[in-house]
Amino acid sequence: MLTKKIAIFSRFFVVVMFAIAGCSKTSTIVVNPGSSITETMSFEKDITPIFMNSCAMSGCHSAGSKAPELTAANAYKSLTDGNYFKANDPDNSVLMMWLTGKKSPVMPIGKGPDETINAKVYAWIKQGAKNN
Repeated sequence: MLTKKIAIFSRFFVVVMFAIAGCSKTSTIVVNPGSSITETMSFEKDITPIFMNSCAMSGCHSAGSKAPELTAANAYKSLTDGNYFKANDPDNSVLMMWLTGKKSPVMPIGKGPDETINAKVYAWIKQGAKNN
């Protein structure tokens, strides 16, 4: 009788563990907030510091690491050459898809979607993604 109870409890425990494991959250999708920004975004003043602080300094997108290289000297060329954005079309830009969680992994790694970063990058792309 005790063996039967242990077997039933063990099966129940295994089923519960699989159910819990299946409930994990793999990505977060946020609304692109950049359309609310009306001032002109400058790649040099507004976007490069974001990439330097959140992407290149972590070692993920520094020189010789994972593409695109997002150092101050090479970020624009690397993003352009790799077709990571579509000027005037942030919703269909790979860069925005990573930042918003529509494409995995969500960037910046470990932090996930950041509304301030997303808003500025979204607005910059929407405004033509100029190297200004």
